[in-house]
Amino acid sequence: MRSTEIRSTFRDFFTARDHAVVPGSPLIPSDPTLLLTGAGMIQFKPYFLGESVPAHPRVTSLQKCARTSDIENVGRTARHATFFEMLGNFSFGDYFKQDAIAWSWELLTRHFGLDPGRLWVTVYTGDDEAERIWRRVGVPSSRIQRLGMADNFWSMGVPGPCGPSSELHYDRGPSFGREGGPAADGERYLEIWNLVFLQNLRGAGTGKSGFPVLGELPVKGIDTGLGLDRLAAILQDVETVCETDLLAPSFGLLRELAGREYPGRDGSETSASFRIVADHVRAAVFLVADGVLPAKDGRGYVLRRLMRRAVRHARLLGVEGPVLPALAGGVIDTLGPAWPELERHRSLVGQVVTAEENGFGRTLRQGARILAGAIGRARETGSAGLTGRTAFELHDTYGFPVDLTLDAARAAGLTVDQEAFAELLEDQRRHGERAGRDKKGDAVTRRDVYHRIAARHGLTRFVGHDRTTAETRILALLSGGGPVGGAAEGQEVEVVLDRSPFYAEAGGQVGDTGTVRTGTGGVLQVLDTRPGVDGLHVHLARVTEGEVVAGQEAVAAVDAGRRAAIARSHSATHVLHAMLRRVLGDHAVQQGSRVEPGRLRFDFAHFAAVGPARLAAVQALVNDHLLDDPGVRVWEASRAEAEAAGATALFGEKYGDRVRIVDIGDFSRELCGGTHVGHGSQAGPVHIIGESSIGASLRRVEALTGADALRHHDHEHELLTELAALLGTPPGQAPDRLRQRLSALAEARRRLEGLRAAELAATADLLAGRVRPVEGGWLLAERLEEVSGEEMRPLAAEVARRRGGERCVVVLGADVGGKAMLVAALSPSLAGAGLRARDVLAGAAEAVGGGAGGEGALASAGGRRPERLGDALAVAAGTARTRLAEIG
Repeated sequence: MRSTEIRSTFRDFFTARDHAVVPGSPLIPSDPTLLLTGAGMIQFKPYFLGESVPAHPRVTSLQKCARTSDIENVGRTARHATFFEMLGNFSFGDYFKQDAIAWSWELLTRHFGLDPGRLWVTVYTGDDEAERIWRRVGVPSSRIQRLGMADNFWSMGVPGPCGPSSELHYDRGPSFGREGGPAADGERYLEIWNLVFLQNLRGAGTGKSGFPVLGELPVKGIDTGLGLDRLAAILQDVETVCETDLLAPSFGLLRELAGREYPGRDGSETSASFRIVADHVRAAVFLVADGVLPAKDGRGYVLRRLMRRAVRHARLLGVEGPVLPALAGGVIDTLGPAWPELERHRSLVGQVVTAEENGFGRTLRQGARILAGAIGRARETGSAGLTGRTAFELHDTYGFPVDLTLDAARAAGLTVDQEAFAELLEDQRRHGERAGRDKKGDAVTRRDVYHRIAARHGLTRFVGHDRTTAETRILALLSGGGPVGGAAEGQEVEVVLDRSPFYAEAGGQVGDTGTVRTGTGGVLQVLDTRPGVDGLHVHLARVTEGEVVAGQEAVAAVDAGRRAAIARSHSATHVLHAMLRRVLGDHAVQQGSRVEPGRLRFDFAHFAAVGPARLAAVQALVNDHLLDDPGVRVWEASRAEAEAAGATALFGEKYGDRVRIVDIGDFSRELCGGTHVGHGSQAGPVHIIGESSIGASLRRVEALTGADALRHHDHEHELLTELAALLGTPPGQAPDRLRQRLSALAEARRRLEGLRAAELAATADLLAGRVRPVEGGWLLAERLEEVSGEEMRPLAAEVARRRGGERCVVVLGADVGGKAMLVAALSPSLAGAGLRARDVLAGAAEAVGGGAGGEGALASAGGRRPERLGDALAVAAGTARTRLAEIG
C-alpha cells in the first residue's frame, strides 16, 4: 500500500465516523514553550486545557512532526526518524477508550490488512479497563504487556491534562531481534500507534512516591498518533522507514551521487550514512518550507545541525560535490503532491540548502586548520590526546562536528577526552534548560492568573476593527501579579475589559494606547495592550485621575491618530511583502515584522544584500500600487477555504478554524487579524530607510510611512540644499560637484603622501648616518619630533634594514598625542642571535609607565609618561649595549 493510500484510508475511516478533518499545524508551533511541533495534539492543547471550545467534538488530522531528541539513533535503527508524518484521531469529551481501542484494531486489521497474530499491545500498569477492552476486541492476554509511567503514561510535563496510554506494536519477525514482546525488543516489535487516554489532571509537585499528584478530569479526551513511516515500512515489506516510497527516491539519487549501492540493514557505517542523509535532508526540506532558517541557536540550530550531519555523512559515502540541492529537490518531487507547501517554497529551499552547504564547506576548512594546530601542539608537548575543551570549542564556536574531531585525532594517534566533552555539552544543555524553565515558569504563573479571570468573567470581546471607542465594564484589575479591588491616582495596573476597542499586540502590530474613563471620574491612561491568553486582552494602564474599581462601567477610547498611523504601516507592510516577492522571488517570504505608528520593520528570507537599485525598484512599486488606490477588503473564511484562495499565512502565527483575510487590490492576500486602512492610498507614501542582514539567510527592511515618510523626505531635502550651498552649486548638480571635490582631495592626498614618503626616506638616511659603533655591533637611540605613531615602526625598520650587514639595534622614541611611544628594530644580521626587539624595550616601557609588545625583529612600547621619554631611551640604549656585547 502506497503512502498516499495509507493517508486516504485513515482519513476516510474516521470521517465515516463523524470526525472533522483538521489541517495539521506548521512545524513552528504557536506554543512559545515548544521548539518544534512533535505531535498531532499540539494544536489541540487549548481544547484539552479547557482554554477554548472546539468546533467539533471529534477530529482527525495528518500532522508533520520533527523530533531530534534521539537523533543519535537515526540511521542506527530501522525505525527512528527526525521527521515523520503522524495520523491522528482526537476526541474532546466525546468517545473514550472503548471506541478508540475498537477503531484502532478494526482499522489496522481489516482496512490495512495487518495480521492480528503479529500485533502486540502495551497498557499502563494500572489501567485494568484498557486491558479488558483489548481482550474483548480479540487480543489474547499473552500479547498484552503492562509497562510503567515512563513508557505508558502521557503528560505535558506541567500541571494539566494527562493520562495512561496504550500502544500497538507489530512483530517484524526474528530477523529483527529476540522474542519477548515490546518490553524485550523495540526493534523487532515496532510501535506503530499510540492511544492516549486523557482522564487525569496533573497537579503541582509530586507525591510521596515521587510521581506527580493526579486527579480526575471532569471531561475525558482521546489523543492518538499513528506513524505513517512505520506503517508504510510494514505494508511495503521493507526493512527500514528510509526504504518506503516516502524516501526510496532519495535513496536512489544518493546511490547515483555516491556511485555505490545501499548495503541494506547490515549494521555498517555505510548503511547508517545512507539512512542519515536521506532522513536529515527530508527533515531539512520540511523545516525550511515551514519558515525555519539556519541559525546559531533554537530551531535554526536544529536545522543547521541536520544539514551539516547530512553533508558529513554524504562525504563519508564518497560524495565530493554538492549533495543537498539535488536531494532536497528530490524530496519536493516525491512529497510535493501530498504537501503543496514544499512546491510553493522550492526556490527558498534550494537557496537555503545551497548556501548552508557552501558555508559548511568554509566551516570545515576553518575547523580543520584549528584542529591541525591543536594536534600539532599536542604532539609538541608529548600529550596523548586532545582535551574535551578543544573538542567542545570546535563544536560550539565553529560548528565543527565532533565526529570529525574524533576521526582526525584517531588518524594522528591521539585520543579525545570524550567524557569532558560530554560534561561541557551537558552543562550547556542544563544552563539552557534552566533559563527556559525560569522563563516558562514566569509565563505559566501569569497565564494561570489570566485563565482564572477568563474562567470567571469570560473572554474580551474585541470591537476595534471598525471603531475606536466602546462602552465597556472593568472586569478585573491586577497589580503585583494578582487581582486587586481598586486603584488610586498614580498606580499602574493591568486592566481587563469585557468589550475593548484596543488592539492587543499580535502579528507584529503594536498594542493600542488611549484612555478608559469611568462614570465616577476615574481615568486610566492605557500605555499598552497585550494578549493575556487567547481571547483575553490585558491593558497596561496608569490611573491619572480619581480612582477606579473593578466592576465599574466605563468608556474606552483608543488614541485614534496613533491607530490610524499604525493602520497605514500595517497595510504598507502587506504591500511591501508582495513587492519584495515580485522583485526578489517567491522565496522572500515574511519571517517577522514590527508595525508601529509611522514606521515598519520587515524581516524576510533572502541570501544576499538587496542592492540600492533593487531596493529603489521595490519602493517605487509599493508607492505606485498605493497611488492606484487599491481597495482594501476584509473577509472571513475557514482555514481551508483561505488557503485554497491563495491567502498567505505567516510563519509562527496561530490561526483558528475561522480566519480573517485582508485583500489589498489583486496583488496581496494575507491572513491577518490586525487593523488596516480603508483604501490603499491612505497607507502611503512609503520611504525605505535601510536594509540589513539580521542572520544567516535573513534580511531586514525598515521603512517610514505617511507623515513620517514625508518628514524624512523634507529633512533629506534640507540636507541636500545645505550641502549644495556649501559646494556653491544648485542641488541637482551637488553629487557631480562633490565627486569632483573628492577626486581633487584624493589626488592632493596622494601627492602629500608622496612628499611625506620622500621626507621619511630622507629622515631614514639621516638616522642611518647617526648610528654609532658599540661593543659587539652598532646602536641608534634617538628622540624624534613631528612624527606619527603609524610612521615610527616602518621608519625604525627601514633604518635597521639600511644597516643590514651590521649587527645593529635601532631605538626611536616620540611624544605622540601626549603619550610616550617607543619602537625597537633589529637589523637582519641579528636574526638567530637570540635577541628580540621586545627585550630591548622591556625596561624602557616600565620607565614611561607602560608595556612592550611585538615579536622577532620589531617591537613597540607605549606609556602615559612622555616626560620620561629621555630616561626610557637611555634605558633601552643600555639594554641594547649589554645584549650586543654578550652576543659579540
